Amino acid sequence: MPDPLTIGELAQRSGVATSALRFYEERGLIESQRTGAGHRRYARAVVRRVAFIVFAQRVGLTLEEIGAELARLPADRVPRRQDWAALSSSWTARLDERIAELERLKAGLSECIGCGCLSLDRCLLANPDDRAGRRGAGPRYLIAGPPEPEPEPWLA
Repeated sequence: MPDPLTIGELAQRSGVATSALRFYEERGLIESQRTGAGHRRYARAVVRRVAFIVFAQRVGLTLEEIGAELARLPADRVPRRQDWAALSSSWTARLDERIAELERLKAGLSECIGCGCLSLDRCLLANPDDRAGRRGAGPRYLIAGPPEPEPEPWLA
């Protein structure tokens, strides 16, 4: 069995600060063994768990969700590629939602975001009569997507 990693080595290898590693350990996301002097030592497989944690956070999972996902990993062996793939397979819909939200955010950088401010020249076109305000408070187009087209008055 290869030598375990110190917290500094794990930080260097994973790109995660030692303070974050201690935090992950406190939350039960990773674990270490202690030396006689109380120093942390991590199995090399912990590098994969840390990479998974970082990736899952970027996807948008909370630490509680990450912990629940990690608890699904086998306890009797080092996780394999199939184990990681099974965990992440349910994230597709979440990523699609996130991508759609980012697309709306990108469009909102130069367009109306449905805030009801009517301060942009384009708001008269994108949000006439503050239609977004009828959908609720805040940046409605960013939160809920673009407005539904309203029927023309002569067609109603």
